[in-house]
Amino acid sequence: MVSLDQLQHLARQHGTPLFVVDHDELRRNYAQFKQGLPRVQVYYAVKANPDPAIVKTFYEAGAGFDVASMPEFRIVHQYIEHLPEPERQAWIWDKIIYANPIKANETLRELDPYKPLVTFDNAEEIGKIRNYAPHAGLVLRLWVPNTGSVVELSTKFGAAPGEAVDLILAADKAGLKVEGLSFHVGSQATNFENYVAALNLAANVFQEARDRGYTRMNLVDIGGGFPVPYDATVKPFAELAGIINSELDRLFPQDIQILAEPGRFLVATAAVAISQIIGKAVRNGKLCYYINDGVYHTFSGVLFDHCQYPLQAFKGGTPQICSVFGPTCDALDVVSLAEHLPANLELGDLLYSKNIGAYSHASSTWFNGFPPAKVVHINQ
Repeated sequence: MVSLDQLQHLARQHGTPLFVVDHDELRRNYAQFKQGLPRVQVYYAVKANPDPAIVKTFYEAGAGFDVASMPEFRIVHQYIEHLPEPERQAWIWDKIIYANPIKANETLRELDPYKPLVTFDNAEEIGKIRNYAPHAGLVLRLWVPNTGSVVELSTKFGAAPGEAVDLILAADKAGLKVEGLSFHVGSQATNFENYVAALNLAANVFQEARDRGYTRMNLVDIGGGFPVPYDATVKPFAELAGIINSELDRLFPQDIQILAEPGRFLVATAAVAISQIIGKAVRNGKLCYYINDGVYHTFSGVLFDHCQYPLQAFKGGTPQICSVFGPTCDALDVVSLAEHLPANLELGDLLYSKNIGAYSHASSTWFNGFPPAKVVHINQ
């Protein structure tokens, strides 16, 4: 990991706010995932952090990609444009899944020449794909329990298991090929039983499809949700991997391909945010620090990802509970109302936040005219 001395050096060199991405950590996380789940093909969820340099590192490591928009598709595609057409087409089919179940007609029309895998979860989407992307392969996304996950997704996406085979047969009747099933147990899924329940639901749908005459499915996409150790309450990945491996071996023959879409797990621990104190005040008896980064920028995950990123000071001192606010002239820009920081920090002092690589800088805006943090890549 990056040392505190190196972080301070980078801040002096580049200024703040700064978003430091360690590519050695990206590679370590990828290797850990592969080692823990050897049967699973890794498809990095680009939305977690779409920085092209991050995508390039995972591409070079051998990853596939879960994309959910055409801009994300194009970020990945730029690394294979040099391949001959047949090889490029084979790579797209084998290494990209367009995992947004709801797609605009224009998106489908643009996707069709690439003949990719795309997800769906309702009858209306079948008609759209038939009309605008008939060369795509389909993956049916199932509704599965999201109990205990920090970000719940089952309200927005997923076909009910009871209607799943009807949708598969409807797609088949429309002249489309359903290649397999997918699900997502919710982001930062600390309840490992969600995976057990989801895998059993998927196995039941596989069996029902066979019983009703559809035998063309050969893959299961187990989605993302693999939790990051933001704190000591998160159980280790090795424990979850053991559970998943056991269920995969029990439920699915070896000829069934298994995909996963880790995003947070691969990038969260690989980035550190560095900010500078630009204001200090006492309000109603409580110490308040103002920094040059906030929820409209790197700390957007406080709002969009239901995540807290503890701030730490490079300078020592007796900590006390204080508030930390971002730089914009907006009351929503609250990084934390209960941060433990030294009371002796001064204007110009630096703070840092670890484990902030996922769903953070990716959502930065230019609100109030403040630019996003500068990104610096190390160990590329």
